[in-house]
Amino acid sequence: MATRPFQIPEQSVVDTAARVPAVVGEALRVPLVTGGRIGYANLDHAASAPCLRSVRDAVDELLPWYASVHRGAGFASQVCTRVYEGARAKLRAFTGARDTDAVVFTRNTTDALNLLAKALPRATSVVVFDTEHHAALLPWGSGPRVRRLPAPATPEDAVEALDAALAACPEGPRLAVLTGASNVTGEVWPVAELARVARRRGARTVLDAAQLAPHRPVRIGELDIDYVAISGHKLYAPFGAGALVGRADWLNAADPYLAGGGATRAVRDSSVGWNLGPERHEAGSPNTVGVHALAAACQTLAADGWRPVIEHEALLLRRLRAGLGEVPGLRELSLFGTGHDRVGVVSFTVDGRDPGLLAAALSAEHGIGVRDGLFCAHLAMQRLLAESGADSQRALRVSVGLGTMTEHVDRLVAALHRLVAEGPRWRYEQVDGRWVPVDDPREAPAFLDG
Repeated sequence: MATRPFQIPEQSVVDTAARVPAVVGEALRVPLVTGGRIGYANLDHAASAPCLRSVRDAVDELLPWYASVHRGAGFASQVCTRVYEGARAKLRAFTGARDTDAVVFTRNTTDALNLLAKALPRATSVVVFDTEHHAALLPWGSGPRVRRLPAPATPEDAVEALDAALAACPEGPRLAVLTGASNVTGEVWPVAELARVARRRGARTVLDAAQLAPHRPVRIGELDIDYVAISGHKLYAPFGAGALVGRADWLNAADPYLAGGGATRAVRDSSVGWNLGPERHEAGSPNTVGVHALAAACQTLAADGWRPVIEHEALLLRRLRAGLGEVPGLRELSLFGTGHDRVGVVSFTVDGRDPGLLAAALSAEHGIGVRDGLFCAHLAMQRLLAESGADSQRALRVSVGLGTMTEHVDRLVAALHRLVAEGPRWRYEQVDGRWVPVDDPREAPAFLDG
C-alpha cells in the first residue's frame, strides 16, 4: 500500500551535479574562524533553497519592465499583467491542475494553508496528523471538529487511521490535511492512498507539498487531491511567493482573505461587491517579481524531466546516510523505518553532543550550513526523539538539493567524525540560546556595512 520508491540505477551516477539545473552561489566561499576561506557547503535546503540561475535571469529580464498589475494603462503595466496572469498557467501545468482549479498566489505554504483554513465552509471537520509541520498543523485551530491523529508507525497505519477518523466525523464538509514529505525525516507519505480513502469518505484533501515539490513531481490529477500548497523559497525561487492551487468553489464562497483593492468589484457606502476567482483573495499590489520567479522555477524543474534531479539527490542521500551511519553515537530519526522512501532530508542526534554546538562548529570551523532545533514540528520531534532514545531535546538536520556536491557530503561526515572524537577546536558560548564563537574573527560581507 505504501508509495513505491523511485527506481534508481545501482551503478554510480557520474557527475550528476552537471546534469541538474544550476543555482546561484555555487562558488560562494565563506570565512572560517581558524583562518582562510572555503567553499560553502549549503546543507540546509529544507529550510530555504538557493536561487536557480534561470530564476535569477528571469527576474533580471523582468525588472526593467516592472510596473503595476491589472489596473495600469501603460505598456510596462500591461507587460507585467501578462507576466502575472501567465504565471497562473505555468503553476497549473506544474501541479497538473484541473482546468477549473483556481491558482491563488500567496507568500508561502503557511500563507496558502491559512488562506484555505479561512475559506472552509462552516462546520467543516478537519483531520490532520500531529506529525505535520506547524504550517499544516496550526491553521485549523483546535475546536471539536479538528481531530489530530497520533504519529502512525507505518504508511499502512496512516491510511487506516485516516479512514477511521473520517468515518467518525459528523455530517458536513470534511478536509484531510496531508503531507507529501516530512520536513524532519524526508520520508515520503502515501499521498495517493490517503487521498483514495478521503474520497471514499466524502472528504476533500489538501497537500502540503513544500518539501515534496522541489524533489518529485506533484500532480493534482494523478494523486486525486483537491488542493496543493507550495512555497517558492523551497522551490529555488526565494522571492517571497507561494501558491494555493485547487478547487474554486470553497474559495469563491468564502470572505476575502484580505480586504482591499484588487479584491473588490464595486464599493459603495453601504456595501462591497467582491470579485470571484483568485483576485478575491489577492488584495493589494501583488508580488509580481516573486510570482514570476516561482513560475520560472517550476518551468525549469519540469523542463528536462525529473529523472536527473531524482538521480542526483538519490546518489547524495545514499552517500550521506552511509557516511552518517559510521559516526559513533549517531541516531537517525525516522517515522516509518530507515528503509522507507525519502527525499534528501536526514535528521539525527549524536550521543553526548549538543546539536546547537555541533551546528555552530560545522559552520565556523568547516564552512557547512545545517539546521538544528525542532524544525517547526515540535509534536513530531518530541515523539521521534523519545523513540530514538536520544539524550537531547533537539536534533541536527541535513538536507541536500541542487547545487549540493559529493564533496559537501564527504566534508560533513569527516567533520562530524572529528567533532565527535576531538570536540570543537574553537571556544563557543551561548548567546540568546544560540552557540556562537567567542571573539569571532570572521568578517561579514561588505554590503552589510552599507
